[in-house]
Amino acid sequence: MAEGKGDIEALIGQIARLPGLGPRSARRIVLYLIRKRAGQMAQLASLMGAVAENSRECLVCGNITESDICAICHDPTRATGEICVVTDVADLWALERGRAFRGRYHVLGGSLSALDEIGPEDLHIPQLIQRIADERISEVILALAATVEGQTTAHYIAEALAGSDVAVTGLAQGVPIGGELDYLDDGTITAALRARRKLQ
Repeated sequence: MAEGKGDIEALIGQIARLPGLGPRSARRIVLYLIRKRAGQMAQLASLMGAVAENSRECLVCGNITESDICAICHDPTRATGEICVVTDVADLWALERGRAFRGRYHVLGGSLSALDEIGPEDLHIPQLIQRIADERISEVILALAATVEGQTTAHYIAEALAGSDVAVTGLAQGVPIGGELDYLDDGTITAALRARRKLQ
């Protein structure tokens, strides 16, 4: 019995580490799952195992997928000549929720940060520059956070593309200073995307 209680407490501890949750929320979730163990708990455990085994980064854009190339990169109708650059996959998913953008994406995997010693080679910036050349991109939309790191990254990419035929734009109204895309509502994201401004 003590061993079972240890497993339950360990599960509560693991769930409490998830973003937006704490010990009290984790206890409620675990108790709910235990009561529904025959249905939801077993299905959840099976799905988590499958995702852990099969999920990977898209070889083209960095999105999370179950195959080498994600559905967005595979979709020929999304070859519009526009690439929307985001910091991480959560931002990509946030933009997809709003359904305002029908081009393709590029996930950087973070932001430039001198403090954390994160440089361009630590991100997917070289791959972005290569994609722009290979895919005949006409516009790069920098949908990066309105933070110091996000804007430093945007400035670096804009400078790297200076002198090229590619239009570099950024999100405009609707995104507050210090705002993260994943926490914004769909309407705000859509308005910001449509009112993007040219950066070079």
